[in-house]
Amino acid sequence: MTANLPAAYWLGLLISTGLPVLVGLVTTRVTSGGLKAVLLLALSGANGFLVELAGPHDSGYSWQTAAVLALVSFAVGVLTHFGLLKPAGVSRWTQNRFITAA
Repeated sequence: MTANLPAAYWLGLLISTGLPVLVGLVTTRVTSGGLKAVLLLALSGANGFLVELAGPHDSGYSWQTAAVLALVSFAVGVLTHFGLLKPAGVSRWTQNRFITAA
């Protein structure tokens, strides 16, 4: 069995791993976890739909595939955050980058 995925799908997976860092950069430590989750979900949805749009397709755009890609992107983002970034301290580090109030 060989994986034959277009480059757009691999790029989408790579972007999915960086989305939690982006959420950390645009939020602060006092931002609620629910708001951060909604922001990650929105970014993952945009990623999924854009990856499907950029992918080479003979049959045209499929919103069902885009929805599945968005869910996969969200799952990868959440797993990356809780499995790698948070234990390594990257999440806390990114949220301390743009603190302007004393």
